[in-house]
Amino acid sequence: MLYRKLKVTEMNRMTVEQFHESEKLPLIVVLDGVRSLYNVGSVFRTGDAFRIEGVVLCGITAIPPNSEIHKTALGAEDSVTWWHFKDTLEAVKWLRGEGYQLFAIEQCEGSTMLPDFQPECSQKYAVFLGNEVKGVQQAVVDACDGCIEIPQFGTKHSMNVSVTAGIIIYDFWQKISNL
Repeated sequence: MLYRKLKVTEMNRMTVEQFHESEKLPLIVVLDGVRSLYNVGSVFRTGDAFRIEGVVLCGITAIPPNSEIHKTALGAEDSVTWWHFKDTLEAVKWLRGEGYQLFAIEQCEGSTMLPDFQPECSQKYAVFLGNEVKGVQQAVVDACDGCIEIPQFGTKHSMNVSVTAGIIIYDFWQKISNL
């Protein structure tokens, strides 16, 4: 069988306005001090692809509009709702008040391995991804309801934050999406 690549006009993508009005995956991704603007843009783009509720940018994490974020987001920073907090613990309080269950994506004692994590369809979730060097702040880990860990089998102890976000977002979409 031969495969012909689809043209953009054949993909029937929604407009930004339709995106804003559409049902969302009940997931917010929180970036805790992420330094790379390309990583931030990539999280926006993946968040758009799976129609997450939004992205929370904390601490030194850059915010739109920004040309380096746009370079990887390709406009997803306009479709995906975002919020900014100077302190990640302020975001924790806000999300808890909004009824989200909070999980740090981190390697911790007692972490739940991602394949074993089963989110509930009726619950809203926020996942915290940390700085490229230090990860999620310990105070934020302590404030979360739990930790989810992505199994790794090689020699490295971490993955790029945007790759981690993609894995987590896809896993949530696969387990609870009704989009």
